[in-house]
Amino acid sequence: MKIENTKAQMRKGILEYCILSILKNKEAYPSDIIAELKEAKMLVKEGTLYPLLTRLKNAEILGYRWEESVSGPPRKYYSLTAKGLEFYTELENTWNDLNRAVKQITK
Repeated sequence: MKIENTKAQMRKGILEYCILSILKNKEAYPSDIIAELKEAKMLVKEGTLYPLLTRLKNAEILGYRWEESVSGPPRKYYSLTAKGLEFYTELENTWNDLNRAVKQITK
């Protein structure tokens, strides 16, 4: 068994929560989301991010708006919807419970 596979699965499991955390306070363009994730050492590829953003949009967790760009095609900026904020709050509570449990077990 390769440790890299386990690490990737751990990151994948928490990625949705991290993306919603980024969008909780501000709207963002996908490349900005990727940059913020990379800065935090959460390695993610565009091929992973775009399908996740589409799934969250289809579930009405995210909304988006188009903005014209001076250096290319229009850009799609994502933000949390009201439903998305409720969903985020549930994920945050779950993360806090899980984090406490793991800390207790791994003392």
